[in-house]
Amino acid sequence: MSFEAHRITAASKPEFYRQLCDQLRGLLAGEHDRIANAANCAALLFQHMPDINWAGFYFLRENDELVLGPFQGKPACVRIAKGKGVCGAAVERRATVLVEDVHAFPGHIACDAASRSELVVPLIEQGRVTGVLDIDSPIPGRFDADDQAGLEQIAAIFGAP
Repeated sequence: MSFEAHRITAASKPEFYRQLCDQLRGLLAGEHDRIANAANCAALLFQHMPDINWAGFYFLRENDELVLGPFQGKPACVRIAKGKGVCGAAVERRATVLVEDVHAFPGHIACDAASRSELVVPLIEQGRVTGVLDIDSPIPGRFDADDQAGLEQIAAIFGAP
């Protein structure tokens, strides 16, 4: 493997995510193991995204339960039922869920009490939800539409064959 992470110097969030997506494509090039790719993706996000305290994946199992996958940050909840918390809501809705204040989200699951905002992108592969990409921040209102668009691109790159 010849990948080397580069410092991202972007003047705008769209440019930041363009550079981050380019690095992710390079990092995942030629590797097809889902766990290895999820681990490297989580590490890349955690390394480069400012003001986050958790970045990782949950994968959907046959019993409609999300099970913890590779991540960076404090230990996390291992299992989340479909429809529960922000991650479960993203699976149920089949859509990204951006939460400015997790304390105002009904049924929020607090794995890390320091988390104040959250963005969860469902992984949709071949028409079905296979899991979620979950990013948490200790700062209320940390995520916006640019973050949502950028992380949806990251999820698409991760899910590409």
